[in-house]
Amino acid sequence: MSYITVAAATITSVPLDFQGNYERILESIKVAKEKGAKLRTGPELEIPGYGCLDHHLEGDTFLHSWEVLAKIIRDPICKDMLLDVGMGVRHRNCRYNCRILFTYKHIYMIRPKMSLANDGLYREARHFTAWSKARTVETYYLERVIRDVTGQRSVPIGDAVLSTMDTSVGCETCEELFTPSNPSTYMGLNGVEVILNSSASHAELRKLRTRLDLIQNCTRKLGGLYVYANANGVDGEARMMFDGSSMIVCNGRVFGQSRQFSLRNVEVLTATIDLETIRSHRSSISRNVQGAAQPDYIRVESDLYLGLPAEEVVRSEIVQLSQQVSLNVPGPMEEIYMAEAVFLFQYLTRSSAAGFFLALSGGLDSATVALFVYGMARAVLCAIQDGDESALSELQRITGEKDFVPQAPEEIVSRLLHTCFMGTVHSGEHTRSRARRLAERIGAFHTDINIDDTVSAHEAIIKKALDFEPRFQVEGGSVAENLAKQNVQARNRMVASYELAQLSTTARKLPRAGSSLLVLTSNNVDEALRGYLTKYDCSSGDIAPLGSISKSDAKAFLAWSRDTWGLPIVDEFLEAGPSAELLPLSAGEQLDEDDAEMGVSYDELSKFGIARKVEKLGPWSCYLRLLDEWRDRPGYGPREIADKVKKLYRLYAINRHKATVLTPSVHLSAYNPDDNRHDLRPFLYVVGWPWQFAKIDEHADQLVSRLGIK
Repeated sequence: MSYITVAAATITSVPLDFQGNYERILESIKVAKEKGAKLRTGPELEIPGYGCLDHHLEGDTFLHSWEVLAKIIRDPICKDMLLDVGMGVRHRNCRYNCRILFTYKHIYMIRPKMSLANDGLYREARHFTAWSKARTVETYYLERVIRDVTGQRSVPIGDAVLSTMDTSVGCETCEELFTPSNPSTYMGLNGVEVILNSSASHAELRKLRTRLDLIQNCTRKLGGLYVYANANGVDGEARMMFDGSSMIVCNGRVFGQSRQFSLRNVEVLTATIDLETIRSHRSSISRNVQGAAQPDYIRVESDLYLGLPAEEVVRSEIVQLSQQVSLNVPGPMEEIYMAEAVFLFQYLTRSSAAGFFLALSGGLDSATVALFVYGMARAVLCAIQDGDESALSELQRITGEKDFVPQAPEEIVSRLLHTCFMGTVHSGEHTRSRARRLAERIGAFHTDINIDDTVSAHEAIIKKALDFEPRFQVEGGSVAENLAKQNVQARNRMVASYELAQLSTTARKLPRAGSSLLVLTSNNVDEALRGYLTKYDCSSGDIAPLGSISKSDAKAFLAWSRDTWGLPIVDEFLEAGPSAELLPLSAGEQLDEDDAEMGVSYDELSKFGIARKVEKLGPWSCYLRLLDEWRDRPGYGPREIADKVKKLYRLYAINRHKATVLTPSVHLSAYNPDDNRHDLRPFLYVVGWPWQFAKIDEHADQLVSRLGIK
């Protein structure tokens, strides 16, 4: 028997941070070696960072990647190990997303990615070319910086596998796993026993189970050892989150899984597997006829031994045969908690800001964002108590307190979060009180101001310019006047937010690494889709933690945080009627979520968002789909459904221009309308959709007639 110990490194790979990425990669190699691993793989493009975007088009990015690899490859820690790192490689004037397989002072081969991710959040074909020559290699002439270390002039590049003295290793990079005809299937049929998957797979609520099942099932019928290493943390433009959960699977059984979302920059997962279990498993399943018929792969030879004899494992104090474990799939509320914690803390530390500013209105959405920051503080405290020195040093750097060691999350919040209730003459005491008491409970520094003077000053300017004084609708004004008078209040809150964020730490005489606070917004994904927000008001800020989370998930998260963290005050936010408090009290209660105010319900917006983006349905197909799904809803006949669909698409089209200036949010929703990366649509429409709406109306009328509905 021969036992192999493999390592999957989960790394926070920061775009263009070549020094930091080098240090994190080297640390992961050291940890893997200390744990007895002789084979280590890490995330996709871990040397330059996955999210470099158009920096992948620059020669500097390739040059610095080779320089980093040269530093790694000359380090003695690499001795007696097979290492796999990701970086871009230019070959014959084409750019490839590659894996470099090497050991101490020697490169074995370069394996380019054959299927690029080019949908949703990904644009790999903009930066790289897919390797299109199956089971073919060419000669790659190495850069001088590498030649000086290895003494090699060239290495093979292409679709090949590596043969060691005791097993064989193949590579499958991220997207290739998800293709119908994935390379690992053919490698496995050709006798490759170990598959390495270097990945940068993004987080999305309720997506993890799908990914883990796919990885697990990949080896269930084929057999083999699958080592999956995913990146961790925020990408370069804060719109995509990599969530870790690296895995080691053998013959469909899970032998290791790292944490989903982590504040640690480096986590190394190892497992020790008996290679004989792969061989015996394959000999007893229906793969052998297909295996014997497989065309051969080019095999690059290596004189490394990756395995250990059984007697050495028995005597070892480090290596131990791994046991099967159960998959760990956190619930969606725990996913939100940890995703937001990592997103907020990494964005804060990378931007070198002094903390966060939040306009806390006393409503549900801003309360949710405040609790995201509180959750971040809890996660940071847990990391510090778990021995994460990096988290502590970053916290001390941001706060400017070199001796600060927090004992409670409220201590962290008090230093990093400034909340402010920005009232007007239309504000109610109940919302003002809720905001203040929530801030006190989580430890935030809270201020309470009125902005009536600034609103009045702006209205005076408009009156002088137009010789016209607008009025609220309840006072006899038009719809346009009513909207303008609300918007001037909302936009003044944004201006006040930025000035308070810039001056808060100076006025409070706080020692800080940065001079200003990051302004947080509190709009959700449903409102962004509907355009139910004022352009350049409190929906505009530096980052939008709630920006890709639905209203229903926000409510569920508040209830979860109440029960999990012991926050009974949350009940007040869940029970309160939502209102922006922009109208006079004489207008009566303004409930922002009423159909009369918003035009559609949040439940309908979620359904519409999924139909439009995930299922890729236009107005006509969406109408047909909802005819079936909503047919049992009281009051939803064909005409009502037709009117609802037309309203949804008209509101979407009218407000599309707002999506072009949406504050960046980490992608957690499949129907996130952020057009900067995820949802590339026109923003200038014929908003009446004449052809589509006429077809819908004609069909609805015919259906009503046939069904005899009055």
